[in-house]
Amino acid sequence: MSRYSTAEIEAKWQEAWAKAQTFKAVRDESKPKYYVLEMFPYPSGKLHIGHVRNYTMGDVIARYKISTGHNVLHPMGFDAFGMPAENAAMAIGGHPKEWTYSNIDTMVEQMKPLGLSLDWSRMFATCDPEYYGQQQALFLDFLEHDLVYRKNAVVNWDPVDMTVLANEQVEGGRGWRSGALVERRELTQWFFKISDYSEELLDALDTLENWPAKVRLMQENWIGKSRGLEFSFDRTDDGDPITVYTTRPDTLMGASFVGISPDHPISKELEADNPELAGFLTECRKGGTTEEAIETAEKLGYDTGIRVKHPLDPNWELPVWIANFILMDYGTGAIFACPAHDQRDLDFCRKYDLPVIDTFFDLDNPKPVETEAFVPPKEQKVKWINHFAGLDEATGQEAIDVTIDFAEQAGWGKGVTKFRLRDWGLSRQRYWGCPIPVVHCESCGVVPEKKENLPIELPDDVSFDKPGNPLDRHPTWRDCACPSCGAPAKRETDTMDTFVDSSWYFARFTAPRAETPTSMEDAEYWMNVDQYIGGIEHAILHLLYSRFFARAMHICGHLPEKSKEPFDALFTQGMVTHAIFKNAERTDENGRAIYHYPAEVEERDGGVFVKKTGERIEVIPSAKMSKSKNNVVDPVEIIKSYGADTARWFVLSDSPPERDVEWTASGAEAAYKHLARVHRISSDIAGAQDGPQGADEELLREMHKAIRDVTLGIESFGFNASIAKLYAFTNTLAKSKAGAAAKREAALVLAQLMSPMTPHLSEEIWSMLGGEGLLIDAPWPEADEAMLVESTVTLPIQINGKRRAEISVPKDMPKEEVEKLVLAHEAVTSRLEGAQPKKLIVVPGRIVNVVL
Repeated sequence: MSRYSTAEIEAKWQEAWAKAQTFKAVRDESKPKYYVLEMFPYPSGKLHIGHVRNYTMGDVIARYKISTGHNVLHPMGFDAFGMPAENAAMAIGGHPKEWTYSNIDTMVEQMKPLGLSLDWSRMFATCDPEYYGQQQALFLDFLEHDLVYRKNAVVNWDPVDMTVLANEQVEGGRGWRSGALVERRELTQWFFKISDYSEELLDALDTLENWPAKVRLMQENWIGKSRGLEFSFDRTDDGDPITVYTTRPDTLMGASFVGISPDHPISKELEADNPELAGFLTECRKGGTTEEAIETAEKLGYDTGIRVKHPLDPNWELPVWIANFILMDYGTGAIFACPAHDQRDLDFCRKYDLPVIDTFFDLDNPKPVETEAFVPPKEQKVKWINHFAGLDEATGQEAIDVTIDFAEQAGWGKGVTKFRLRDWGLSRQRYWGCPIPVVHCESCGVVPEKKENLPIELPDDVSFDKPGNPLDRHPTWRDCACPSCGAPAKRETDTMDTFVDSSWYFARFTAPRAETPTSMEDAEYWMNVDQYIGGIEHAILHLLYSRFFARAMHICGHLPEKSKEPFDALFTQGMVTHAIFKNAERTDENGRAIYHYPAEVEERDGGVFVKKTGERIEVIPSAKMSKSKNNVVDPVEIIKSYGADTARWFVLSDSPPERDVEWTASGAEAAYKHLARVHRISSDIAGAQDGPQGADEELLREMHKAIRDVTLGIESFGFNASIAKLYAFTNTLAKSKAGAAAKREAALVLAQLMSPMTPHLSEEIWSMLGGEGLLIDAPWPEADEAMLVESTVTLPIQINGKRRAEISVPKDMPKEEVEKLVLAHEAVTSRLEGAQPKKLIVVPGRIVNVVL
């Protein structure tokens, strides 16, 4: 019997695949193509077991599709720009480029032992000049097609990292990296016109049938289509009317004040001559622009002294307040406040002693609003007490529709559809990103760079000894000639948001060395991505931005019409979790908790202890793997101990792939033992001599059932169900009394069915049993439908209504013969004691009832 040496086996077959260039993707019009892609990683330098799960899922699909005759594209790259590299450079005194490429080398070394079916020849990093040069070419094309523009905008500004942050990069009002309180600042920024596609992006969600419903709903909510009323309040002075937009015009009779944004033109006009107001606005602008920041911040206001007339009653005057919770970039930057039915408005009015006017009550509990606003769903019917159109009992939505019609007919307002989705600000004030390819010329203004001058490469000789963007301080990089007039000019020093880098990489993989962003011939063949795999945390921005980019690339001639929706199917996998080991006896010198890696602790004497010191450990229940908690599992160590196939098998076997899976040492050990057993069984079969046939048909029937069930599991992303069937079939094979030839056939099929999950072991078994060529090149086995038809059926025997036994009979056995077998069964004869049953009912193929 040969030994299951994972190191030898896995190295041998990886070398064989590399030599045969098994996974090199070449366009072949004679084969159906299949493009499987996992969201590419950030090069942090450390692969963790969560990566292993993600890439193994894609690998299962890729290998299965190869075996079913598809021409498979399965690439890998790195999302390599961003602040972490700059922070690392500042911390260790190196350069982001060196740090990034060193980490990429390390992670590739960690990935390759997993035996992934990747076409490594297509690999790139988004920080490669060849990649971001083509991204710059895309930017210029977008500019030419009016898909990108420049304007002043209020942004989230991190005063420590000295860069703009997207709303999603602000956590609790603080920058996600620096932890500094974020401020509002008005800057000139570049924007993609994604909001022009709001309706199209929303409607197309209905076509994405193979996306998770929760992801489509998250995108729908983010795009945020709403129909409301736009109208104006006339001022009592000679000023211009104040235009507002509201999605709840039905509550207009509950208006308490008109609110405007700190960045509204009226606010800016007033602060010029009012130092007190200027100070107030400065404080307001220190807050972030995220919904979370606005909701949690203290509500602050300033009475401007301006008064406006209610549109339904010119004698009813409302004060105009500047409020810190109103954003300029949604609606018109002005609202009317109805505190009875909006919690932010209510908090504001209670603070500043403004009136609270109820417009409707809860039908079941009619009472005035006190500290909590009454905000029922729009579908809920309520009792109206103050509606100008004479409503009595109606839902909020009915009232909204009536109000808009009323305003339009009266001529003082109009129904307007708006979207929550704002244009995508892509400017970032940092070094380690793709330079925006424009030039600022005193004579010509903002001028696009010429394509023949691309890529505009980042300079290597930069310093991070001061905060801010090193490109602003570089002595020569900014200096250039105007592409239009040739006069001395300055380059744009802002770089692109890293979401840009990941919004089109899937298209670049189809022709990664092309001298244009894509090769249309290759894009026509390889696109779309048939199966995309990644975390739910990317459900909104990355996927939404990629959908916009695909449309923009189509407009500019870089993608075919069919690729406006680039991902045909999406799967969001769960996380790999692990217990956290916290030192229960001491903290570090700063009083912070000490966490230990799993390899540093051991279980003994009814507890868990640090191996070296014997200190007691508090075990915290399984949680997401985190470097800060040291509950990460190093796949390199797992591969050294158990082999890559064990790691792959375990992360797929323990739970459905959309759910979290807990990594445990005992689970890994059990997975290894099972694979060693499969190797041993196969080795025994390989050495067996042909003998008499026995139970061959029974084994082959189970083999065909396994083919059917494992195939269904893989095709439906039920990998754990496929593995459960493989466990069962292994047991059947081990216990079978079939002849050597039947066992060999079954073992070969077992190797094929396991190969997407455990490719190295499967190749070894295939070779051991005399399989022809490489297993990866063998066609996927097909289940024989005739072998799936059951020849026997198991019938439960009920005696006086209780199940007492069962019998297996041929499926077509006559009813009379079944009755004879039942009456002869010990469970029946022992109860009859020689008497005859009162009734004997046989339901063919289902059950037998005996009534004594």
